[in-house]
Amino acid sequence: MEGETKMKQKAIIFDASTIISFAMNGLFPELRELKKVFKGYFIIPYEVKYEVIDKPMKIKRFELEALRVQQLLNEKVLEMPEILGINPEEISKKTKEIFDMANSTFIDSKRTIHLIDSGECAALALSEMLNKKNIPNLLAVDERTTRSLIEDPEEMRKFLQKKLHTSINPKKQNYNFFQQFKVIRSTELIYLAHKKGLVRLKDPQALDALLWAMKFKGCAISGDEIEEIKRLG
Repeated sequence: MEGETKMKQKAIIFDASTIISFAMNGLFPELRELKKVFKGYFIIPYEVKYEVIDKPMKIKRFELEALRVQQLLNEKVLEMPEILGINPEEISKKTKEIFDMANSTFIDSKRTIHLIDSGECAALALSEMLNKKNIPNLLAVDERTTRSLIEDPEEMRKFLQKKLHTSINPKKQNYNFFQQFKVIRSTELIYLAHKKGLVRLKDPQALDALLWAMKFKGCAISGDEIEEIKRLG
């Protein structure tokens, strides 16, 4: 195990949103193939496991998809943080710190603005811990709020101000913390799968269809961004 870990010192950390996008579009076979060529780890924190397996397993409407995600864990397509020597209790502690930070970054005249939940915060916590270990990693996140907090928090402040019709005061000291993370969406992952010939659908329109399917079933991406990805070839 130790030798294997040393050979695979890189990871993609999956939030629930990206797993759900792959699930809703029937693309777990492509995810399996991506894992084979990645030569690294696909990791989910326990908080994300709760969101995509443990909780939906108890709801008949979502039970089948939960079982399919569990199968990815059984096959070690998805793995837990211990594989990289990370203690889940440490992630949980850091998750609470990030939860409190994220959800107090923006304040209106009456209250702090709730932005993200524990699953997203756990993914951020794990990424920070891997950063400190100098283990390259990406966050696979389809949900717009988390990505905006990472990529352009000031633009997010302006959006909230417009949406809520009130002045929003930021804790700008939090911006730098969130900007340490690197993110990728399901659309970029399926583009990579298509580029490497891993997609089962062999048709000239396949990439266009896949990207739009991801948009309509979970991924926050604009039509212009889809066209930009397609131009990559």
